[in-house]
Amino acid sequence: MLQNLPALILVFLAGMAVAIQTPINGLLAQTSGNGIFAATISFLVGTLALAIILFSRQELPSPASLRAVPWWMWTGGLLGAFYVWAALSNVHKIGALSLVAALIAGQLTAALILDAAGAIGLSASPISWQRVMAVFLVAGGVLLSRF
Repeated sequence: MLQNLPALILVFLAGMAVAIQTPINGLLAQTSGNGIFAATISFLVGTLALAIILFSRQELPSPASLRAVPWWMWTGGLLGAFYVWAALSNVHKIGALSLVAALIAGQLTAALILDAAGAIGLSASPISWQRVMAVFLVAGGVLLSRF
């Protein structure tokens, strides 16, 4: 447990960043009048930040290794774009707490299925009543945050 503590803290902080990022992007969408524009700006700024880090600290992959990447591994950005657009388009309708709770409920549902199937390179973890209950408790939290 303790050897994973730094990773857990980093992911916890990333979760906090998502909760802060979403209303910022939502206000950009409201102010500009265009959610797709706001999502694009979010990704452009993020891409610029990552490019600076990549080119200053990392060795680039070879063209041959990039050609060997299966097509579906390039779709992560599409899923991220959908997330950012859906979140920024709805955060001011349902609030940050309900939005993040719904996001986490969706993440847990997908994670339960992915773990059970051992999909996308994950080690298979069987579905247990405890894991299902975790999803239901978070889904209940979504309902509690709204009603």
